[in-house]
Amino acid sequence: MNRIKNGGIVLSEKTYYQESIEQLFQLFDSSEKGLSDEQAKRTLEANGYNELKAKEQTPTWKLFLETFKDVMVIVLLIVAVIQMILGSTIESIVIFAVLIINSIVSVIQTKKAEDSLDALKKLSSPSAKVLRNNQATMIPAREVVVGDIVLLDAGDFVPADGRLLEEGSLKIDEGMLTGESVPAEKKVTALHQTAQVGDRINMVFSGTLVVYGRGKFLVTNTGTTTEIGKVADLLNNATSSGTPLQRNLDRFSKKLGIAILLLSVMIFGIQTARIFIEGSSDIWPSVINAFMFAVAVAVAAIPEALQSIVTIVLSLGTSRMAKEHAIIRKLSAVETLGSTSIICTDKTGTLTQNKMTVVKSHLFSEEIMPDKESLTEDKRLLLNAAILANDASFNEAGKKIGDPTEIALIDFAEKLAIDTTDTRQAHPRLAELPFDSDRKMMSTVHEINGQKMLLVKGAPDVIISLSKRYLKNNQEHALDENSLEKLNAKIEEFSKEALRVLAFAYKPINTDQVTLDDETDFTFIGLLAMIDPPREEVFDAIKQAKSSGIKSIMITGDHKTTARAIAENIGLYEKGDLALTGAELDDLSEAELNEQLEKISVYARVSPENKIRIVRAWQNKGNISAMTGDGVNDAPALKQADIGIAMGTGTEVAKDAAAMVLTDDNFASIVRAIAVGRQVFDNIKKSVAYLFAGNLGAIIAIIFALVMDWNNPFTALQLLFINLVNDSVPAIALGTEKAEKNIMDRKPRDPNEGIFSGATLISVTYRGILIGLAVIIAQFIGMQQSIELGVAMSFSTLILARTLQIFPARSNSQTAISAGIFSNKAVVYAVLFCSLLYTFTLLPFVRDIFSIPAMFGMNEFLISFGLAIGAIILMELSKLIIIAVLKKK
Repeated sequence: MNRIKNGGIVLSEKTYYQESIEQLFQLFDSSEKGLSDEQAKRTLEANGYNELKAKEQTPTWKLFLETFKDVMVIVLLIVAVIQMILGSTIESIVIFAVLIINSIVSVIQTKKAEDSLDALKKLSSPSAKVLRNNQATMIPAREVVVGDIVLLDAGDFVPADGRLLEEGSLKIDEGMLTGESVPAEKKVTALHQTAQVGDRINMVFSGTLVVYGRGKFLVTNTGTTTEIGKVADLLNNATSSGTPLQRNLDRFSKKLGIAILLLSVMIFGIQTARIFIEGSSDIWPSVINAFMFAVAVAVAAIPEALQSIVTIVLSLGTSRMAKEHAIIRKLSAVETLGSTSIICTDKTGTLTQNKMTVVKSHLFSEEIMPDKESLTEDKRLLLNAAILANDASFNEAGKKIGDPTEIALIDFAEKLAIDTTDTRQAHPRLAELPFDSDRKMMSTVHEINGQKMLLVKGAPDVIISLSKRYLKNNQEHALDENSLEKLNAKIEEFSKEALRVLAFAYKPINTDQVTLDDETDFTFIGLLAMIDPPREEVFDAIKQAKSSGIKSIMITGDHKTTARAIAENIGLYEKGDLALTGAELDDLSEAELNEQLEKISVYARVSPENKIRIVRAWQNKGNISAMTGDGVNDAPALKQADIGIAMGTGTEVAKDAAAMVLTDDNFASIVRAIAVGRQVFDNIKKSVAYLFAGNLGAIIAIIFALVMDWNNPFTALQLLFINLVNDSVPAIALGTEKAEKNIMDRKPRDPNEGIFSGATLISVTYRGILIGLAVIIAQFIGMQQSIELGVAMSFSTLILARTLQIFPARSNSQTAISAGIFSNKAVVYAVLFCSLLYTFTLLPFVRDIFSIPAMFGMNEFLISFGLAIGAIILMELSKLIIIAVLKKK
């Protein structure tokens, strides 16, 4: 905690809202007259400008070079350089091109993540009205310093943090910092208890907006020491962890790269030893041939197009996400969603409708049901008071504008077929006493049925204390103890349901000139209770998340009672669960939080630091966490979470920090997006398995040829053609597969689980072995005529088997026939495309490039095709056996 010493006073920044104004003036060497120009200049030189500072970003060239650290990339670079030295220019150019494209894509994704702080800086107020030399003057907001006195009016952005000195019905929209949808009412008072940002009613904060009234405040914090500055600091220091897929592929790439190097070196060593032992007369040509054999193994083993294919499959997932109202900003979010086990969600607008709605009412005569029933005099007067003692209005487009609570009252009247405009025209406002936080009510004068009336709206306790009578069946009755008891019981009932309650009363008067002294001796009319109600679809979404092993947690700036009531209503908060405030969370040690973490379902009145702490606590337990948010205060946690989800109606800061944006701000859309994420990851595994099964088949054939002292079954160009061109289209087509039927019945996958775990590794193994066997047989048959024909038949069998492998690769739980041969048109088109590619290699002017001799004819093609078909049939039979064995277990 930072401490400031000035003139013998030592204060903590966090106590500014608790200290007296006199102490703060002394601390900052200021007064009601503001600073002098000289004082402001000295302070500016000492503290710097009132602006946010970003940490130094990594240069683009450095990001580009860092992409070449991957072990598999290093192996490919070595292969490409050697190929170029040996004269194989085409092969080396192809490899270099693939590596550069992958690097450029990676750099672009990294640079996109650096936009958050830039958006945060744009929230700064361009200018501010301050007292300098006891004169009001406009200055650039960046020149505001601590000790300045700033003047505020409706529509102004607050340029710095400060302690309120004066206010006139001041209301400030602090939603970007607190998450609250209702503007905060400010008051000049001293707070003696520790309070979260949202409860510091005597403070104003940089970047927030004055929506009503006026005010004057003493600047206590500028630049990076403001609340918004702290958010910027959290953004700078929040860490974006790699996705589960990225971590799995990184680990696998390192292991594969090392294994390929060792295997290539071993093969070269064996071949070279064999050459020297046999005493060949042409040693160096033989050594070079042995070296090319080893290079072929490296080319065959490395899936050069892997990163590009994974990126494309993820991109296909983004279009599916868009249909579920989820716009993907960072491609990795598609896959991360599939392994999400924790959803930390905001309340307002995500779980709820973000629209205050009157849901209950109370009159001494009866309750009002929200339909177009006939209106009694009691009901009509209550609705008139709700419409007339109300500052909400309509803009030119007919949209309601004003305080959400007052808009809710108009909506309620309209449901009962009461026209607001007609009512206001029939009973124009003759006088008013505006709302203020001291009186907790507002009063307006209107003429109704020939009688001037003071209509009053306000806090129930205040209105009741000033009422002497109550209205029932259009008759006034004394508000006795029995009536008060019933009324207070109803208010208590509403409060337990976390409803916001307003009371209404009236008083006949004889004049248009009213003063505060007239606000007494009321006749009580009734109560209207409202809440931001849950979205209808959120109930089923919470249930589905639970059945999928996903825990939903509410994190909100609202009060605990309200948050818990909503959470209980929608099924998020159950018996035995806990609800904590930010202050209560601060009191917990890390060990205590870790112990209670899984029981806490609701966090209320939280700070940005609280949100990051919650996310990290779940991450430390090995969970993949999704965090929703819309305000500036949410941005650090959005960046820290494994997947940050911003609301479409939120701030640009939140959107820039997030990986995904919800266009409908709906929790149910998150659950649907998770289902798509699981589908995408399944399809990525299918694509990766398809690639590696084909590569394994090629490696098996090469190693067998080495052991048997046969010629290399493939050229490096043939392998590059298959890996980069032929295999890419089928792998992408597998990315369009429909979701498995049980996709949301499964628990979230373990983020540490390898991409080749379980059924995937088994399928890669048996499919690779069968492809390898088919190629070995093809080479043996071709070699009976010539070495060249053996290479041609090996290539043909490999490309055909790897192409047709797409059918068994579509699912590990059913055969291609069960899934429907033609049910995925993309797969059919991929096979046709690859068939055309293969046909292209057989054209007379292309044959020599792919080492296919003229003697390779229809008979040789049919043998290769037959061997490929045989391998596919055996793959499907193997799958059926594995499925049967697993069912028995």
